[in-house]
Amino acid sequence: MASMTMKMTRDEPAVPHTSRYDNGTKSNLCSSPFLPLSAGDPTGFKPFWRSVGDQCKVTFESCDYMSYLTDVGNVCWFLEKDLEDAIRQLHRTVGNAVTEDRYIVVGTGSTQLFQAALYALTSPGGPEPVNVVSAVPYYSAYAEEVNFLRSGLYKWGGDAYTFDKEGPYIELVTMPNNPDGQVRDPVVNRYEGKLIHDLAYYWPQYTPITSQANYDLMLFTFSKSMGHAGSRIGWAVVKDREVAIKMTKYIELNSIGVSRESQHRAAVILGAVSDSSQSLGDNFFRYGKGMMTERWAKLKEVISHSKMFSLPKYIEEYCRFSCEDTEPHPAFAWLKSNDAAADIEDLEIFLREYKIMGRGGSLFGSNPKHVRVSMVGDEETFNLFLERLSSIQDTIIDNENCI
Repeated sequence: MASMTMKMTRDEPAVPHTSRYDNGTKSNLCSSPFLPLSAGDPTGFKPFWRSVGDQCKVTFESCDYMSYLTDVGNVCWFLEKDLEDAIRQLHRTVGNAVTEDRYIVVGTGSTQLFQAALYALTSPGGPEPVNVVSAVPYYSAYAEEVNFLRSGLYKWGGDAYTFDKEGPYIELVTMPNNPDGQVRDPVVNRYEGKLIHDLAYYWPQYTPITSQANYDLMLFTFSKSMGHAGSRIGWAVVKDREVAIKMTKYIELNSIGVSRESQHRAAVILGAVSDSSQSLGDNFFRYGKGMMTERWAKLKEVISHSKMFSLPKYIEEYCRFSCEDTEPHPAFAWLKSNDAAADIEDLEIFLREYKIMGRGGSLFGSNPKHVRVSMVGDEETFNLFLERLSSIQDTIIDNENCI
């Protein structure tokens, strides 16, 4: 593999809101663009990949990858061998997951793998659908994805903290958690339960790597690990062979495999990241951590002058990858409106009036006084976000001085 060297939600309109924060700030935004901070589109990593140039360039002949088949002897028969090798090598390099004696299942993003995992853990089914739960605040798409097909195999069971039904269940454990970046453990802890660990953000740019994750079923994604969301590649690390076979069958029936071109591109990039991460020079994870650290420092500085907003507290832990104590720098900011902003009942709606589009807390099973804001978008959008937060704070100070 080549090594790398750096050269360098809601759609409804906002509800009118009159409050002590209105002092011309919103009127000044009439010609300004909306800031799309609801989704975690990881375009903030583009400068790094642009700097790499041709070192991860991938080309194809018109006759390449014409067959459905890749390796009929493998449990996941559509998994490219070079991608499997690159995935295992990357996890060994980073030290964030055990892959030895595990099966790798590739999917069209981790969303498809999530559905495949639900099918694998609940088929052939029972007299009642299996409840699927997650602790609040949970990833906003879980409930919709679980209920979308109206499956007779499983159904959304809500908050793991309040789940008290008897019988089998599946608990979704997101670590670090989306939206608040906290480290999570299972909540229900009953013998009838099965676990799916969503480890999309368990990478050094977002959180300290404290140990190798060693769970029965773990989901990862090319989107959040490398920033390449458009390739639509995810993978599952699966302990049980029968579960891996069922997941593969689901993907076979759903999409007859996964794009071989996307797999090859992912293999080249993952391999290059592994190689560069073992050198003393610049590498993707060092760049990513630097970017996230700088952005969180800027956001905390703005919030430190605010009576309106607050952020979760994080603790330093030793990262086995970077060999230093470090705080988490999550991909999302879980912003909260404080008691000083008591008349803000829905923070998402309030921020939309300032053309900041976050994702409201109620979608995560939480309080609407929370909103999730992406920290991984492009630099210009992030800086405009900081400016607008500051302008809201400046408006409060001006109004208080006039009282």
